[in-house]
Amino acid sequence: MLLNLGRLSLLITILAFTACSSKYGYTNKSYHSSSYSDKQDRQIVPRDGKIRDSKAMHRATMRPYIVFNKKYYPTLAHIGDNLHGIASWYGPNFHAKKTSNGEVYNMHAMTAAHKTLPMNTIVEVENMVNGKKIIVRINDRGPFVAGRIIDLSNKAAHKIDMVKTGTVKVRLTVLGFNGKIAKTHEERQQTASVGNYYIQVGVFSKIKGARTTKRKFEMILDEDKYKVVLKDDKIDDKKITRVWISGFRSEDEARDFKENNELSTAMIIAQ
Repeated sequence: MLLNLGRLSLLITILAFTACSSKYGYTNKSYHSSSYSDKQDRQIVPRDGKIRDSKAMHRATMRPYIVFNKKYYPTLAHIGDNLHGIASWYGPNFHAKKTSNGEVYNMHAMTAAHKTLPMNTIVEVENMVNGKKIIVRINDRGPFVAGRIIDLSNKAAHKIDMVKTGTVKVRLTVLGFNGKIAKTHEERQQTASVGNYYIQVGVFSKIKGARTTKRKFEMILDEDKYKVVLKDDKIDDKKITRVWISGFRSEDEARDFKENNELSTAMIIAQ
């Protein structure tokens, strides 16, 4: 799905694409394959060999954005992260139009759209029905249809034999960033991760108060998305218990949660 952030045509573009093809989780499994060839590397970059990879582009495309009244929070990831969901594809109607990172969409290139991964993230896509695998580069945002995790280019969809069915269950594996597959141990270790973000909603000297606060927030939170955890700590050698809300994938998401739930005095913790 095309989503050219920062342009006035944003909603028009998205509304026109409701027919195209999110619920997924990171398992952070270690990935050790470096078997992809230079030929495959060339398939995931534009024909002129240039990808849009500037700091300005990343700042723009990593900001939270809203589509169909739902807010999305782009985040980083680890090499080897696995994601599961439904893949769809888009083609002729969007060929030669702008993608979210400013490139021109080429339905004959090995690219794809994802709602939250950084632009130019390289992922392996495995068709869970027939076992066929491809690698693609993320250069667009989408798909904005419930349950769908990635929108493949027409060529990529043909490679895993899913064009006729339209959608298929897939497993994604993050292989690299900035348009490059991480092939060496050093490259894999140097990749940045998203980290963990929490909101501290209470600090108690007695465990009873901490447990009461935990139960209160558990009653109002989306339990599929956020969890309330207790953290033991000490201040001046005195034991305390901190109450944290977990599940935020970025500082922006945590900040929005604070504002929307009148938690102006709560503290955002990054670890």
